[in-house]
Amino acid sequence: MRIAHTSAGELAYEESGDGPPVLLLHANAHDHHDFDPIVPALSRAHRVIAVDWPGHGVTAANPITATKLADALAEFVAGLGPEPVVLIGNSVGGFAAARLAIEEPARVAGLVLVNTGGFAKRTPLTRAYYRIYASRPVSRLLLPLIVRGYLRPAGAHDRSVAERTLRFLGTARGRATYTAMWRSFADPDYDLTVRAARITAPTLVVWGRRDSVAPLYLGRATTRLIPGARLAVLDTGHLPFSSAPEEFLDVVLPFVRSAHERCEYPG
Repeated sequence: MRIAHTSAGELAYEESGDGPPVLLLHANAHDHHDFDPIVPALSRAHRVIAVDWPGHGVTAANPITATKLADALAEFVAGLGPEPVVLIGNSVGGFAAARLAIEEPARVAGLVLVNTGGFAKRTPLTRAYYRIYASRPVSRLLLPLIVRGYLRPAGAHDRSVAERTLRFLGTARGRATYTAMWRSFADPDYDLTVRAARITAPTLVVWGRRDSVAPLYLGRATTRLIPGARLAVLDTGHLPFSSAPEEFLDVVLPFVRSAHERCEYPG
């Protein structure tokens, strides 16, 4: 893997294919291998870049926050060249992608937000929810149940994702990363609900209806907040691209092609 240096730490990434760029952005405590089932199809016509966030996968960093991930994404995309990118962001990866679309719209050709974070209004209830998931009892005792509950493993790849995630969460670095991220979800800057109307990029919201951590009503609310967004619902957990890759690609590949075709590339 290649390494990019950002203000949040090292960001590792793997490239495949050639063509208009598509970035794959994973969830808290996960890594770029989550997207392995969809990379071959995407890379037939696109330059596919799958990242390991700072503090995740092969990278080393201090415990990271959601806003630092978004900062790292903006710095990384700035170094890729002038072509606008399509961002496929899962969970906190969706938050980072959406924030980039709000703050630097010229860099974003399209958004695919998969069981995304960032669009639950900041309230006493949501802040309490984030604190519970960041608490010591949860991070020490309940993570195997939580991971399997939100993944709803549907096959061999999902099981490998669960094993890899739990292996990471079994380390001191993994638990510190997980808890720091959940605590950061309570930060005011993580709430994109007020700024969502500023998203001008074509947006597809994809939601696994069986996700226990991010219920489907959040997907419907996210879709209503973003102008022109449409929603596709799959019968999966938190990672539709892992659990049902063919169904995911059926809705995402045409969207990605259309989003890039709408752009007029410099030069």
